[in-house]
Amino acid sequence: MNILEKLKQKAKNLKKRIVLPEGDDERVIKAAHDAANEGLATVTLLGEEENIRNKAKSMGLDLGKVEILNIQDDEKKELYAQKLHELRKQKGLTLDQAREWLKNPMYYACMMLYEGRVDGVVAGAVLSSPDVIRPALQIIKTAPGIKLASSCFLMVVPDCPYGANGTFLYADAGFHPNPSAEELAYIAITTARTAQLLLGVTPCVAMLSFSTKGSAKHELVDKVIEATRIARSLNPELLLDGELQADAALVPEVGQRKAPDSPVAGKANVLIFPDLNAGNIAYKLTERLAKATAIGPILQGLAKPVNDLSRGCKAEDIVLQIAVTVLQTQF
Repeated sequence: MNILEKLKQKAKNLKKRIVLPEGDDERVIKAAHDAANEGLATVTLLGEEENIRNKAKSMGLDLGKVEILNIQDDEKKELYAQKLHELRKQKGLTLDQAREWLKNPMYYACMMLYEGRVDGVVAGAVLSSPDVIRPALQIIKTAPGIKLASSCFLMVVPDCPYGANGTFLYADAGFHPNPSAEELAYIAITTARTAQLLLGVTPCVAMLSFSTKGSAKHELVDKVIEATRIARSLNPELLLDGELQADAALVPEVGQRKAPDSPVAGKANVLIFPDLNAGNIAYKLTERLAKATAIGPILQGLAKPVNDLSRGCKAEDIVLQIAVTVLQTQF
């Protein structure tokens, strides 16, 4: 059983409820059908029922196992507006404005999650990342003890001897453009936690740079060195080291040569990139050149799971993100 099958099997055992607010999109409809029929979760689509069912019928799909909710007709609509007003009134949100916000299915989905009606939200096939992340931060907020939310990609690379049998987490590849040293440290700690949950392995975290252990001097390297120091001080038990070049982090013989005293060199399965440029470029290159499966961006650090999608995603990508979201309910 490969890692993707294991993720799905774990999700099936948890019996959770996931809402997909972009219910009119054909990829989302197909994903809802597949996820529900596989038993990954109880799935709710937000949208106009007749329209969704007509689209499903034209695709040859039976949505008998999928709940469809038209938010305009939902009996909890006014309750959610009042709750949202309470949550945001100190920020100046009026009750009428809360009602307007909840005409947006993403805000409605987050209120369903906040109220415990569902266990997770998956969106981003149509919406941009900011339009997914903003409601999550405004309503769900970060988990206790977590200073910032971030993102990672689960990368599954075929025929790869490195990492956790060819499986890695890349962070942050979808959220923070230029994290400070402290932010980078929190990203590393949170991603290690995600790795442990999703992969079931001991996270081995490499703080990546274009320098290995002082081989180059630059302020960009200094940020990674400082981030490594902060992360170690915050979580001394975590297997983490830096600054490391990518080859030193991944390849045992290179790691032994460049950083012989490092507990991480040549063994890393969690790769922390110094900025979004590096992380985003790396995950897309890995996906295309190594024919890897990229699942994400997986949002982490939220009090309840909300996950983003690439707008170029396929239905099977959404299904995998549903499985990941179910697993994140265990945090």
